[in-house]
Amino acid sequence: MHALPDLPADIHAPILGSRLLRWDDEAACAAHAAALAARPALADAYVELHGPLGAGKTTFVRHLLRALGVTGRIKSPTFAVLEAYERPGQVISHFDFYRFTDPREWVDAGFRELFAQPGLKLAEWPEHAAAVLPVADLRLFIDPQSDDGRDVRAEAGTARGLALL
Repeated sequence: MHALPDLPADIHAPILGSRLLRWDDEAACAAHAAALAARPALADAYVELHGPLGAGKTTFVRHLLRALGVTGRIKSPTFAVLEAYERPGQVISHFDFYRFTDPREWVDAGFRELFAQPGLKLAEWPEHAAAVLPVADLRLFIDPQSDDGRDVRAEAGTARGLALL
């Protein structure tokens, strides 16, 4: 029997479908967030947000959470890594892995158990925790443009992600 060759560390999850979007302004970002919030498949989805600093990842999350009915202050979890929100019948977990450096934090913080539970999971800077994260249902790659708009590539990694496209 032959041993399987070592796979490169940069293997990516499969892309089952994709869509290119354009957000000309924050209102367009909010409209896309509201449209996504209206999809039933979002309730238990895992959504990754990719993009450079200032791309609008947290802004998109804020619009999405507002569209889902979250009230009160919505803050970036940059220092806390996780902010949790509850709606009737749903828990929403907003992660920011920007400062995530040690995969042992994943286990110590109980994130494995959290990802195994029902609920919406949103992750900024998921590439910093890629070794421990599951395959995302939906990945949004936000690319700021010189005209203050955003080009966005949405990729589905699962059947649920296809329903969200």
